[in-house]
Amino acid sequence: MLDLSLITILGFLGSFGHCFGMCGPLTVAFSLSNRPNSPSHKSAQVLTLGKPANTWQQQLIFHFWLNLGRVLSYALVGSAIGALGAVLLQGGQLAGVGSDLRRIMAIITGVMLIWFGLGQITPNLLPHVPLLHPFLKSGLHNRLSAVMMRLSGQQRWWTPLILGMTWGLMPCGFLYAAQIKAAETGNLWLGMATMLAFGLGTMPTMLGVGISTALVSQDRRSQLLRLGGWVTLIIGVITLLRTGDTMVDYTGHAALFCLMLALIARPVSKLWASPLRYRRALGVGAFVLAVAHTTHMTAHTLQWKLSAVWFLPPQFQVAMVLGAVGLILMTPAALTSWESLQKTWGKRWRQIHLLSVPALLLSVIHAVLIGSHYLGALELHLGNQLATLFLGLISMGVLLVRTRFFWSQLTLEKFYVPPSKSK
Repeated sequence: MLDLSLITILGFLGSFGHCFGMCGPLTVAFSLSNRPNSPSHKSAQVLTLGKPANTWQQQLIFHFWLNLGRVLSYALVGSAIGALGAVLLQGGQLAGVGSDLRRIMAIITGVMLIWFGLGQITPNLLPHVPLLHPFLKSGLHNRLSAVMMRLSGQQRWWTPLILGMTWGLMPCGFLYAAQIKAAETGNLWLGMATMLAFGLGTMPTMLGVGISTALVSQDRRSQLLRLGGWVTLIIGVITLLRTGDTMVDYTGHAALFCLMLALIARPVSKLWASPLRYRRALGVGAFVLAVAHTTHMTAHTLQWKLSAVWFLPPQFQVAMVLGAVGLILMTPAALTSWESLQKTWGKRWRQIHLLSVPALLLSVIHAVLIGSHYLGALELHLGNQLATLFLGLISMGVLLVRTRFFWSQLTLEKFYVPPSKSK
């Protein structure tokens, strides 16, 4: 019941920010198309027994059925996802709260919720990631929009219900978080209940938008947006903290991976453009993951008692200090990851972000000294040594790729992108 309550609160408060911004224009379009003076509905008589749909009561009926269809679509998808989770549960992948797949899903959910929460608290603080915001640019979104606009021209009693069910299939990063939670249940009915709770949470806001865009004042909307952001952020943190001790390894490796991609984004952009396109998201993502890694380690390993560090082996003490310094070096780059600052500060901005290079080195040494997959294992064997060598070679490769000398030695200098040529 606690999880269902949290997911309902998440849907309700999150809808004031994410849903209002992403789905609001579409809801308003449906509202306008349902009016008798609209181009497509000059004589529309939807659910009004022959009367023009021009009163707020009739708009309420239309949007109730529209959102009911959307929520039913969520529930059906949730049942399918829950059933898939049940298959994974039977196969052992989701067995127990400590299974690797369950932890990975929880980590992805937690990070996504933290990302959305921060975006609601301070708009434009974090870059928009296409994977999390597919509603903005998506072929599926465009196709579904075209289908819905054709449907909206139908004058049938079932039109808003079918419209809503189609709407529920729209790709949405915020929705992904709820769907992952549905998959974690490993049960058809619990998956359906999870998505139903989420959909019901979003319903009040979307009904209000459909009836009147002025229903909530701009000032009150901003307050609710920030409140919803804090709740989303807190639920994301709770989700991360409930994933067990091994989450430290997952978040740590994910932070290293994102940081490495961010550092090679510029020099390899002629051969591989995607990292440069999402470099800011990768850098900020590395910082968020590093903070999650540090928080989880402090909570589960040290039990929030920093003095416990002195009782650890010297090797671990050194590793933790190096990791902390690495996180400190990443912080200025994350806090100044604004396009406007990049243009205004110029070389000074680049110097701040070059701190990410020593941050990577310190983070790699931290992982090697304390990581259970590397030299931090209780019993060293060939696998740990090979993993240490592999991580060292990858890190060295990242640093070499950033130099013109490396490309010239391979006679590939024409593909190298120097700092002055990158955007």
